[in-house]
Amino acid sequence: MTSRRILLVTAALLGLSAPLAHAQAKLKVAAIYTVPFEQQWVSRIHKALKAAESRGEIEYKATENVANADYERVAREYATQGNQLIVGEAFGVEAAIRKVAKDFPKVGFLMGSSGKPQAPNFSVFDNYIQEPSYLAGMVAGGMTQSGKIGMVGGFPIPEVNRLMHAFMAGAREVNPKVQFSVTFINSWFDPPKAKEAAFAMIDKGADILYAERFGVSDAAKERGKLAVGNVIDTQAQYPDTVIASALWHMEPSIDRALQLVKAGKFAAEDYGVYSTMKHQGASLAPLGTFEKKVPAELKAKVDAKQKAIQGGTFAVKVDDSQPKAAFN
Repeated sequence: MTSRRILLVTAALLGLSAPLAHAQAKLKVAAIYTVPFEQQWVSRIHKALKAAESRGEIEYKATENVANADYERVAREYATQGNQLIVGEAFGVEAAIRKVAKDFPKVGFLMGSSGKPQAPNFSVFDNYIQEPSYLAGMVAGGMTQSGKIGMVGGFPIPEVNRLMHAFMAGAREVNPKVQFSVTFINSWFDPPKAKEAAFAMIDKGADILYAERFGVSDAAKERGKLAVGNVIDTQAQYPDTVIASALWHMEPSIDRALQLVKAGKFAAEDYGVYSTMKHQGASLAPLGTFEKKVPAELKAKVDAKQKAIQGGTFAVKVDDSQPKAAFN
């Protein structure tokens, strides 16, 4: 038997073949973030990709704090380096990153975006977590003593606006007389500015704050008020402050994209639905340290509404318009 035949027989006995070996090769994935890894929104994407990396599915590279002016350059570098999937956010760089996607049609792009998918390879997603935001609003509406809730957001874009509207609607379901104050700090990561905005609301009577941005819970903690978290659960850091949180889980979206890239079937698609409760892309965090502080009647209402959402008998309204509210 020739050496070549021996090698072929050995490979067959071991169950190896060229296609199988290729299928098991790690995908090369890169991510580009305009803010630090620890920022709420980015941290969820980074976490999902790190999980895939730890499973041995991908080779993962990521760059944080990329200025908008440098975004296109970094994206082109990653594309030319053989990365098969590039993940990030297109907010503020829509035209630039879509141009890169056109120039690299064989590379998959999965970008947080307020826009539509772009054939053949530009998919979009967002933190479509209005359902748990509604539930968190119910908790806040039932817990406020002053009847005033302050809300601090980054930018008034659809992805933020819809969460605020859902939160407000949930609060009003259990407390129709509740009042709101809404402020946008025009930054995705400026904790000191968010903190100052929260202080101003507390000075006007707010006893619960919606912490869409980092810094708000710090203000609540310092003034002995309550806060509701967004995207991530920070109750461990604020055990006496953060009463509830609407959580985002990016794993369903990332895992779907990886499967499609691996199968050679990645295409332009809107991944928004994979961030809903139906697909385990969102959830209301456990009450944890507030489990015994939230009235049983209120918890029962929240549980019933959650079951209605998951059962498809109640749909949270999606309102992308900028919320405008202020109490005196």
